[in-house]
Amino acid sequence: MKTATDTALGHVSSMMYRTALSILALGWLVLAGTTHAAINGTTGANFTLTAKDGYVSMGDGATIYMWGYALNGGQMQNPGPTLIVNEGDTITVTLNNDLAEPVSITFPGQKDVKAVGEDSMGFLAPEAASGGGQVTYSFTATNPGTYQYHSGSNPALQIEMGLVGALIVRPAAAGQAYDSPTTAFHQEYLFLLSEIDPDIHTAVEAGVAPDMSSRRAQYWMINGRSAPDTFFDDGIPWLPSQPYGAMARAHPGERVLMRVIGAGLDLHPFHTHGQNFRVIGRDGRMRETVRGVSGADAGISDFTLTVAPGQTYDTIWRWDGRGLGWDILGHAPGDPCDPAAEECDAQSPDYDHGKPIPVSLPEQQFLTFGGFWSGSSFLGQEGALPPGEGGLNLDGGYFYMWHSHTENELVNFDVFPGGMMTMMIIEAPGVSIP
Repeated sequence: MKTATDTALGHVSSMMYRTALSILALGWLVLAGTTHAAINGTTGANFTLTAKDGYVSMGDGATIYMWGYALNGGQMQNPGPTLIVNEGDTITVTLNNDLAEPVSITFPGQKDVKAVGEDSMGFLAPEAASGGGQVTYSFTATNPGTYQYHSGSNPALQIEMGLVGALIVRPAAAGQAYDSPTTAFHQEYLFLLSEIDPDIHTAVEAGVAPDMSSRRAQYWMINGRSAPDTFFDDGIPWLPSQPYGAMARAHPGERVLMRVIGAGLDLHPFHTHGQNFRVIGRDGRMRETVRGVSGADAGISDFTLTVAPGQTYDTIWRWDGRGLGWDILGHAPGDPCDPAAEECDAQSPDYDHGKPIPVSLPEQQFLTFGGFWSGSSFLGQEGALPPGEGGLNLDGGYFYMWHSHTENELVNFDVFPGGMMTMMIIEAPGVSIP
């Protein structure tokens, strides 16, 4: 008979294995440059989704029964397919239901959503009946921005079970979040935040009505994965129901668009190390003081984004290393600066080009080495390392952890590290980010 201690040890053992595997994968991604810098999703104006059941895997190796939306009758996935559409297009989403209870889709932030073929009016949206029902929704994607879609039928249970996904409406101008050049970006990433109480999922799988009043999450995810699985690339074959990774990468000076969605039932404070972000939009509306004139001038700068259930945020994060007091690329005084790294602006009050590190670095015997230490303090460079140390950062990037600022959400069933955590890697100029 398996005891509670056996189960806990199993979690720890599996967690250690997956952490080691993910660290190796991180090193390979840095070396091979395979992480996607554009959001992985399904583009178009007409979509067919099917509500199905299936299973997902957590970062400690646990398997959880889930519901989810599948694209074109394929694999159930968590979260549902990311739908990427263009501003002004008429969007149709046909929902088929393979589950044993009515389900639906509601589209917060979209106006005049119409439905045909509904079996009932449902709670928040017309429903597809259990066991084969169908309903088709249509609306015009009037406003660019980041949105979510989710079931409006018994939403507390069905959102917990996984019937939720992201909807991105792109403006006419490429490379912008909204219809203003003030929202331009170089890289973009999706961070869909959610959580799971495995007891509820076990009850539903057994056909027992769960007690939602005693709900207590034990797993916390970004894009349907808990760390360390968030580090892996999109579409890895051993997570077939969880196709979206959460690794972010950028070069110094680049504007990174963070699309953040509160897709669960709990509030999550999402924290970025390395630099503040600036909020440019919330709930699919640009933060502007004069509509159509001022651009995204009403946002605020912060380092922790408090994301309530159902909310979405668009923020711009930018890192250039200025203000550190030393040159991140290791230039000596008098060396030419690198315009590609955006460090040639002599008007900047914190211009650090050509400044040496203002401290004497300790000898190696007084240091502790992490796997991602390149041996050099300078971006894109390697240095001497003791035998067996480092080796996972061959491009010499800077690693910043991005994570929930609620510390108990950095575990998988009480085993650290895990949960709602990923990495941002600052790459040297010239390192490819596809």
